[in-house]
Order: sequence, then structure tokens, then C-alpha cells
Amino acid sequence: MSTTIANQTPPPAILFVDDEATSVKYFERAIGAIAPVVTGASVEEGKRMLDAHAESLAVLVSDQRMPGEYGNELLRYARERYPHIVRILTTAYSELEQTVEAVNQGQIHRYIKKPWDIAALRMEMKQALELSGLRRERDQLVREKLGVLQTQTLASRIGTVHTLCVSLIGPGRFQPMETYLAGTELAGTRNAEPDWQRMDYADLMRAESECSGSFGHALGTRLAELRTRYAGRGAAEAVQVFAEVLGGSVRGDGDALVWNTPDTLSEFLTRPVGQAVSDEHAAWLAGLLWLEETGGALRFGREGEAIVCRAGARADGFAKDRLAVWIERFSEVVGG
Repeated sequence: MSTTIANQTPPPAILFVDDEATSVKYFERAIGAIAPVVTGASVEEGKRMLDAHAESLAVLVSDQRMPGEYGNELLRYARERYPHIVRILTTAYSELEQTVEAVNQGQIHRYIKKPWDIAALRMEMKQALELSGLRRERDQLVREKLGVLQTQTLASRIGTVHTLCVSLIGPGRFQPMETYLAGTELAGTRNAEPDWQRMDYADLMRAESECSGSFGHALGTRLAELRTRYAGRGAAEAVQVFAEVLGGSVRGDGDALVWNTPDTLSEFLTRPVGQAVSDEHAAWLAGLLWLEETGGALRFGREGEAIVCRAGARADGFAKDRLAVWIERFSEVVGG
């Protein structure tokens, strides 16, 4: 029977997994005064305990030989899902091959052979608890640093969209950006955090540059197509034009466009790092640039649960810091 963890936030605990009841009692008596000890009797039970209580666990100690899977499988599971937990392997047997494999794969912090020296065991647990605390502090600092990088990435993406718009239709024409960002805000700015286990900052910059280049090419191509295909058609036909070029992303409803897939509105700003932008999103921004050239504009709003846009009046002008205001608004959402 596993010891349960209280509902209130407990001090950092140690999870001990062993199928031998004598070992469990011995470990609890030796270590219970140092930290709360919770227990499991098998690899599967250990996994359940990890999934249920990982936030309150600081150290995992697992026996190697248990019915079913070996303990190093539990340690591998913990390493992949809960890297802040310090992992220790213990066994009464001389299983050098499995132990070396566990060390080489980074599954364990320490190997302790049974029978235990109680004084040494207590010292090992104290050091493991201290290491877990240091890891948590490090992880918090890393999260704060990455939060700043994430905000910078979002600001850079907004700047990229603005630069593309200026390069394709000229400076001083902010209406397409205003509409584009208003739609993104309604659709929701999700937290597009990079996978920092697989990339560093240089990888991030390279991936962002490649995606921006591809998006810029697609945007220019779609705008050229719209200029040719809809030459002579004006802003009064904007809703019909967008319904045609955006396909299933929207549906026309009289003088309104109703968005079936709102993610199309925010895709470039919120996509995961390295993910290409869809043709529909490129068509959406290209459509706004085409509409600007015809002298028209769209206005967004919510009608019930639906995101809707209609033909509307263009703004007379925009403040010089309007782009900076938008960047700050989105940064607050992501940073929060």
C-alpha cells in the first residue's frame, strides 16, 4: 500500500519504489526524519505515483530487480517527463551491465548498492534533496529567461509582417496591419514556446529566418495573383473576394465573413517554431494588401461566439507609435 501525499503543499518528498516490504520499512525508518517518504511496490505503481505527485517529489529511489520491468525503466520514465527529480538506483545484485547503461543514458544521479550504510544513505538523500532544490531554482531562472526570448520572438514576428507589408505596397499604409493584428487578437495569441530541449537560440533564429523568407515569398506570390485575378474589382466586392480566396477558412454570410477556422487569422504570430505557414494565411494577408490598394478596409467583431468581419471605413490615420502599441499589447498577453 503506497503512502499518500497530503492535499496541502508538502515539503519536497522522496519516492522509494521496491517490491520488498522489508526494504520499504527499512528505508522509511532511516529517511523519514529527513523528508516525507512515499512508496510504490512496482515500476507501474512508481509511474502512477510520479504522474500524480511529480510537483511535490524531489528524489526518486528505485530498486533494480522487481517483478515485471526493471527499475531503470522507471528512472528513464522519470528522466523524460520529470527531469527536476533526482534519480537514484539501488540493488542488492551485481547487475553491472544495466547499471552502466542507466548511467550512460543519464537516467540516474547515483547508484547505491544494498545493504545500505545508513549514515551514507542519509547523506546521499540530503545531497539529492539539495540538488533537486538547485534544479528547481535553475529551471525557474531559465523559464524567466525563455519568457523574455519568447516575447522578443513575438515582437520580431510582428515586425516581420510589417516589413513585408511595406515592401509590397509601400510605407505609410498601416490599415492592413491594423486589420491583421485586430484579427489575430480576436483569434487569441497562444503561447508558442519553442522546444528548448531540441534547439538553442541560434537554431531559433535560423528557423525564424527560414519561415519568414518562405512566408514573404508566398505572400508576394498571392498578392500578384490577386492583382491579376481581380483587376478592376473594387472594395465593394471585398467580402466576395475573400470568400473565394480563403476557401473553407471562412463562409460568406451576406455582407459578412464568418471565420470557420479562426487559427488562420493568427497563424504566423502563434505558430510553433519551424512550422511553415499555410497558404490560407498567406492569402489572408495578401487579401488585406489587395484591399488596401483598392481603397477598402475590413472591420472585425464578435457576434456571439463567431468572429466576423465586414467591409468598413478606413481609418483617417494612425499614430506613429501604433505598431509599438500593438507589440506591447501582444507581449503582455504572452508574458502573462
